[in-house]
Amino acid sequence: MQTKYIFVSGGVISGIGKGTTAASIGLLLKAAGYKIAPLKFENYLNLDAGTINPIEHGDTFLCEDGTETDMDIGTYEKFLDEDMGKDNFVTIGQIYKTVIDRERRFEYHGEDVEAIPHITDEIIRRINNLAGVSKANIVIIELGGTAGEYQNVFYYEASRIMTLKNPEDVIHIHVSYVPTPSHLGEPKTKPTQLSVRTLNSMGIQPDFIVARSEKYLDQRRKDRFALFCNMHPEDIISNPDLQSAYQIPIILHEQNLDKKILQKLNLPVKDPKLIEWKRFLKCINSKKQKDIEIVIVGKYFGTGDYQLRDSYAALFDAIDHAAHSLEVKVNTRWVNAEEVEKEGAKNPIGNPSGIIVPIGWGERGSEGMIASASYARKNKIPYLGLCYGMQLAVIAYARDILGFKDADTTENNNKTNHPVIHLIPSQKELMKRRAYGGTMRLGGWKAKVKEGTRAYELYDKYKAFIDKSKGITSERHRHRYEFNDQYIKEFENAGLIISARSTVENLVEIIELPKDKHPFYLGTQGHPEYKSRPLSPHPVFLGFIEACKKQG
Repeated sequence: MQTKYIFVSGGVISGIGKGTTAASIGLLLKAAGYKIAPLKFENYLNLDAGTINPIEHGDTFLCEDGTETDMDIGTYEKFLDEDMGKDNFVTIGQIYKTVIDRERRFEYHGEDVEAIPHITDEIIRRINNLAGVSKANIVIIELGGTAGEYQNVFYYEASRIMTLKNPEDVIHIHVSYVPTPSHLGEPKTKPTQLSVRTLNSMGIQPDFIVARSEKYLDQRRKDRFALFCNMHPEDIISNPDLQSAYQIPIILHEQNLDKKILQKLNLPVKDPKLIEWKRFLKCINSKKQKDIEIVIVGKYFGTGDYQLRDSYAALFDAIDHAAHSLEVKVNTRWVNAEEVEKEGAKNPIGNPSGIIVPIGWGERGSEGMIASASYARKNKIPYLGLCYGMQLAVIAYARDILGFKDADTTENNNKTNHPVIHLIPSQKELMKRRAYGGTMRLGGWKAKVKEGTRAYELYDKYKAFIDKSKGITSERHRHRYEFNDQYIKEFENAGLIISARSTVENLVEIIELPKDKHPFYLGTQGHPEYKSRPLSPHPVFLGFIEACKKQG
């Protein structure tokens, strides 16, 4: 079967929902029996998302193969229930570097290297490569940014070239914003008209417009789009604000978008099997047994005067997956770690049902996170430490229980007398060379989980993410610093349980406190949030939410 291609572009504003729309279309087509491969093209010159501040571009999503990507790759994984990797994520920096490296190796044989065709050729090669390695029937290509930005013009040019060469195999879907100004009280189509005009100026005529708006578009708005965008009214699809983004596939299906796409691609129309997805949506909408509050103590919430959830997107998703499964309503409260540090300040944590200290880097806010780990332990509040949150819980334990008052991580204090968290030798060499991008312990790492521990109990109870016959699990990692085994005897003699170690290098992966000492206190060096999916919540989060539910 000839591979088909769907380009998804965005209009008017960034963050409009291209990724969720692309993932929803992918879910529908996969549920109809087609093999789908999504691909995200990013505009930045970074080779990956690993060195980008999460406040700048949201939570870096970590793949099983160690690729550090945009959040949309996580959305693809959650909707398609498949692992993504390096072939599903491309930045313009990767494209430029590949072309320049080829030129330096004289692979263009003296030809003058230009943006067109050499940059566009490499973009198209990446698309075709994914089609080949994935053996996909349909490749869905999300173009980063919005139409009209200079950074992504070569992606659009590649789309135009592919459409010109294979018009029967390529369609273009434009996701655009339709605002409803409060002082006017009606949705305005002009911004999208101008966005489509920009597409037209690049030689692209969209096959569908997916209109992001507060409410469903009425027929008048669809007719306006059809008239000014040179389209049929039935190809204008509504994507209104919803209670949950997971409802989007159903909303698109109800408007026959999947059927229309297959017809335009000259593919057999099949009804998608959505029983499991609808069952999940029923859980979302069901009446909850209990309301709980979870405090997240982090340091990447703020941007100017505004607060963002995108900096911890995977974490919030993982909480939601577990909460829906357990029929619990979770209210998350964000606490800036620096507020916890302020001397004499009123305790901003309060008495929540649970506390999470998530991923982080560097000294800023670290003392507030350490104090939060101590607070949770002393007050017997369920605690979950994720990566940095695990490391800082170890430091808190060393200071409070072992009496090492200056215990610290060498990331923040090279002169500490008790470096309970440190760089292993292989990482020290990399850091000496100031090698940061892609040099951490990245991707899936296997670990042996100790029987009789809370961690083993959770993996075993939910029958997920573990080979029970061997007691081996695998979690995704994104860090450099590790538990210092020189202190292992002191910690274990003082009651800290090491419940998992890596099968390579025997590194500490999970720490916990005994059940008779604490209702739930667990820190994991890996990132279970990156593996959690709507239909298969992660056992660690299920166990944590259950403990919070009992806490009240």
